[in-house]
Amino acid sequence: MSSSFSLPSISPKAESSAPVGGANGSASATASKPKPCCVCKDEKVLRDDCMLFSKSADPTTDCKPIIDQYKTCMAGFGFQI
Repeated sequence: MSSSFSLPSISPKAESSAPVGGANGSASATASKPKPCCVCKDEKVLRDDCMLFSKSADPTTDCKPIIDQYKTCMAGFGFQI
């Protein structure tokens, strides 16, 4: 695993062939695009806490502003939720 961290600076082609298969265009796009788990961490924590600890009968409506913040953040990185 440690070699995968040093390879991108040496040869980007080796990195694009390493991820799960797909079209070459999508593989190169994912190489430059961050993973969804690595962005908007603060917004995700706030969203999760609101949904888990909401006293409302419908946490989705209670947490809508926080959910919208998370969606906006993710959309800024190119992810559609």
